[in-house]
Amino acid sequence: MEKRLLTQERLKELLSYDESSGLFYWKVSRRNVKAGDIAGHLTEYGYYKLMIDSVVYQAHQLAWFYHYGYFPKGQIDHINHNKSDNRICNLREVSEKDNHKNRPKQVNNTSGCTGVSWYKLTNKWIAHIQVNKKHITLGYFNTFTEAVRTRKEAEVKYGFYKNHGRGVI
Repeated sequence: MEKRLLTQERLKELLSYDESSGLFYWKVSRRNVKAGDIAGHLTEYGYYKLMIDSVVYQAHQLAWFYHYGYFPKGQIDHINHNKSDNRICNLREVSEKDNHKNRPKQVNNTSGCTGVSWYKLTNKWIAHIQVNKKHITLGYFNTFTEAVRTRKEAEVKYGFYKNHGRGVI
């Protein structure tokens, strides 16, 4: 089967997109699916993927294409950090740099606040941030509260998204 460039018309011929749920549904019956079935599958990384005309697409990119008529030039950020939530209101086109400014709290975080940790050598809290791939130490603090306040101020200063460092919201 010859691969063809996906058009918005072809996408809408095959699938419907529910903006309130972020899910795609098949409009036509095909090999293993019936019209009305949810299109795609959840990957081990938490994203929905689906195949159209022998090409695999990420559902969040298709949602953008379906709604706006073009594939994103940059990356698509899931605002609430839920990678399977492809509602158009939860998606925004960003650069890779800006996408890093809306990362969820890392699973190995032990302090509860991104960019704040206990530094045993000084017996103080340390606050740090990474901007443009550069690690910046914001200071050492006697209290956790001081370190968190300084980190949050730096996030505002460097234009981080308000959900940065939070879990799925």
